[in-house]
Amino acid sequence: MTQTRTILGLESSCDDTAAAVVRQTGQAPAEILSNVVYGQTDLHSAYGGVVPEIAARAHAEKLDLCVIEALNTANLSLDDIDAIAVTAGPGLIGGVMSGVMCAKGIAAARDLPLIGVNHLAGHALTPRLTDRIAYPYLMLLVSGGHCQYLIARGPEDFTRLGGTIDDAPGEAFDKTARLLGLPQPGGPSVQAEAQNGDPKRIRFPRPLLDRKDCNLSFSGLKTALLRARDQIVAEKGGLTRQDRADLCAGFQAAVVDVLVAKTRRALGLYFEENPNQPTLAVAGGVAANTAIRTGLTDLCAQLNTAFTAPPLALCTDNAAMIAYAGLERFDMGGRDGLDLTARPRWPLDKTSPALLGSGKKGAKA
Repeated sequence: MTQTRTILGLESSCDDTAAAVVRQTGQAPAEILSNVVYGQTDLHSAYGGVVPEIAARAHAEKLDLCVIEALNTANLSLDDIDAIAVTAGPGLIGGVMSGVMCAKGIAAARDLPLIGVNHLAGHALTPRLTDRIAYPYLMLLVSGGHCQYLIARGPEDFTRLGGTIDDAPGEAFDKTARLLGLPQPGGPSVQAEAQNGDPKRIRFPRPLLDRKDCNLSFSGLKTALLRARDQIVAEKGGLTRQDRADLCAGFQAAVVDVLVAKTRRALGLYFEENPNQPTLAVAGGVAANTAIRTGLTDLCAQLNTAFTAPPLALCTDNAAMIAYAGLERFDMGGRDGLDLTARPRWPLDKTSPALLGSGKKGAKA
């Protein structure tokens, strides 16, 4: 008899409160029955970034409402749910705790299996939810708080080839936007300005390209932009709209060049596994940047590698990815007890040394 599994997922690792229901019957493609996200942009806009205490309080106030809406949208009740999956880390600890406590309460009250999910695994497995890609594949997780290259071989089998040693790309975009007086979140704002800019007018550094590894660094780009901005202001007495556009275009071009170069190196290591259908998957909020997507798509075309990136709604933080990652763990017999703890750090690759640094949008793994 074909088994149907219906998973309720919760996500609260940063500044998005989310709940979703994902269902799979047998080996058919999994279906997203609902995917509800309550954003907190308005709560943090006055502070130039996410304030952990405000985020945690908002999660505690909204999680139950989010769950109700997700169930109603799916036209289901808790009687129809087979397991609860929840982000148990990494992330801002107050937000992660809010989600874990909510999930524990539901699991205990309804005697449902509880599955703690690594937030990074949610992103890393999203291409299997959306495109049914086969293991092993190379994953570039590029977001506001994280940036890593991972070979995904299974739901809990990841090898990290490299990652950022300081700021993640999303942080660098946000800081650039703040330095130039652009609204948050910075990624879309910088990209919009860059469309009207000259990427060759101001040459920014391409950090770590002299190193033959897959590690990245974006903190220096922010400093270089600050200096370039100050130099223009000193010479002209201020910034014109074109100056700002050129700064954004030069900064974005540097990020693209670094990601493309490092991805080429990561693909070389991945190819050593001789995958039958080599695939590069990209996820995380920064994956929505069209210049980055174009650069990576062109690279994959050169190397006869498939390229896939989830839809924008599934690139940014959401609970559908947590529900699906929980489903894959559920099928493997993965369960957690009510002693499940929230973890600010939780590496997917448990054998590689920890990456340095901790970003404002969450601790790196």
